[in-house]
This record gives sequence, structure tokens and C-alpha cells, in this order.
Amino acid sequence: MAVAILTHDAFPDRAKTAVGLLRYGDREVRALIDRERVGQRVHDTLPDVQDAPIVASMADAPEVDALVVGISPIGGEFDESWREDVRTALERGCDVYSGLHDFLADDAELTRLAEEHGAELHDLRKPPEDLSVAAGTAGDIDATVVTTVGTDCSTGKMTASFEIRDAARERGLDAAVVPTGQTGIAITGWGIVIDRVIADYAAGAVERLVEDAQAADLLVVEGQGALAHPAYSGVTTSILHGSAPDALVMCHEAGREAIHGYESFAIPPLSEYVDIYERLAAPISDASVVAGMLNTRHLDDDAAADAVTEYGDALGTPATDPVRHGVPDEVLDAIV
Repeated sequence: MAVAILTHDAFPDRAKTAVGLLRYGDREVRALIDRERVGQRVHDTLPDVQDAPIVASMADAPEVDALVVGISPIGGEFDESWREDVRTALERGCDVYSGLHDFLADDAELTRLAEEHGAELHDLRKPPEDLSVAAGTAGDIDATVVTTVGTDCSTGKMTASFEIRDAARERGLDAAVVPTGQTGIAITGWGIVIDRVIADYAAGAVERLVEDAQAADLLVVEGQGALAHPAYSGVTTSILHGSAPDALVMCHEAGREAIHGYESFAIPPLSEYVDIYERLAAPISDASVVAGMLNTRHLDDDAAADAVTEYGDALGTPATDPVRHGVPDEVLDAIV
């Protein structure tokens, strides 16, 4: 499938879905739609992912099968400035994939256009209708379950999950990511966006994903939010308990000292944060933090290497920047 990805004014730092698809997806990305970066290419900013030209609008995009909304702003609301691009995609017969809380299928105009032009609207955040509370059975599966957790939102949990999966597969293990967010679902084609699920059913939804996943050796559950986050700690707890993990991998962004967007809330010291996660997991599983993943995107090579060393020392575990340095054997050994 060939796609265009909408990232208006957000690429790359605030277009996590777009970056995830460019790095890990198997779709051919023929264009990014971003009015702020018209005339550039993806490789001008991110040289280590799939390349594509950046155009001003869907009207300027080459022939594709689908348009993907590659942004999910706080609150997941649809920005009306995107409507013309979505409208154009539907008029061209392209399907539209969106991970927003505002469901495109609830929009009368977009639904009408999809029907008229034989296109489909895919709301990735819409949960199944037959969810239930957790039964506490995820810990009974044979595969090793590892859950990525973080010090904040957007610290690299999804990236770490796919990098661990790929490193495990290179070693010959049967490994899979369990997607719990819209980006993971856009990449893999399956999963449940846990932050859209009724609170009573959230842990049960994660439990279902773990039990339905197809991997004999290793399941990497994509974490969301953070336990010390004033807004998103609930989804973190549901994933932590619903997945009943055997181990945890802590993700952090180098230099981040406060919760992004909530700067009056400091991120707890790393050693304390490890203890918080392990104590909250303890009633359900005996998982401990076994490795660290550090996002060093704002540092040069020498500073990044030093930061990873310091991060591992602070956690008391092996650590890496999985994008910059991969997942070395000592880190993968600790995880599996």
C-alpha cells in the first residue's frame, strides 16, 4: 500500500505516528503533507528512516492508496485546517486512517464523501465493543512478556518496543510487539488504543491483546503515559497490570527534568521512579526494571554516549539509545 502522511506544522517532533510509520512501517510513503516544510524531504530532518518528498497539500501528493493522519495532538482533536486535505483524499478515492479521539466516521461530510467515492474511513482509536474487565490471566501465557514504561509521555516507549522486537528476531527469537496506541496499530495493523477504552475495561483490553498475540518467545507490550504523569497515569497503570509482565524496560529522554506540558511537575529521580514502577507492579507480577532505553536525539555523539552510561548507572541496569546504538547483546540478554 502506498500512502501520504499528514503532518502539518508538526514534523518531526510532534508527529509520532508519522515518524513511526517512516521508521517501522511496511507501507511505501510517497509524500508527507506539511505546509511548514514544503520542498524539503524527510531525509533533510531524519536521515535514518524511509525518505519521501514533503508537499503543501493532498492536492500536491502523488497517486496513493491512503492518507494517514500522522499527528495526534493533546486531546486527540481534529484540526479543521486539515479538512481540505482529508476531503481531497476521499474525492480521489483514497482511504483515510486516523488515530484521533474525534472519529472521522462521525463526521457527516467525510462519511458522505467516502461513500460517494468508494473510500473507507479507519478510526484507529475506536475500541472493540465486546471488551470486559481483566480476569488476571495474562501471566499464564508461555511467552516472556516485557512492558516498556517511561518517565513521561513521548520518551520512546513505542520506538523501544519495535527495536527490542527487531533485535530479538535477529537473534532468532519469535518476537512481537503488542500495540496499545494508534502509532503501533498503524504500523502493525492490529491492537487496541488503550487510552480510548472505558477505564473498567482497560486492563482487560491489554490482557486480551497479550493472550491473542502470536509469539512463542517474546511479547513486547508498548507502554503509554507514565506513572508520575498528572493526566495519563491511569492508562499506564492499566497496561502495567493488564500485561502482567515478566520484566520492565524504562524509557527516558536525556535532559528532560519535568513532565512535558506540565512543567510544574518534576520527574522523580530515576532510582525512585524504578521503585514506583516495581512496587505498583508487585501485586500482579514480580516484574522489575531490567534495562533502560534513552532518547538522546538532542545530543551529539560524544554527549549521547556519556548520557547512556550515566542513565544505566542511575538505573543499575544495562542501557542504550536504541535508535542511535541499536540494542546490544548485554541489553537484549537482560530483557529476554
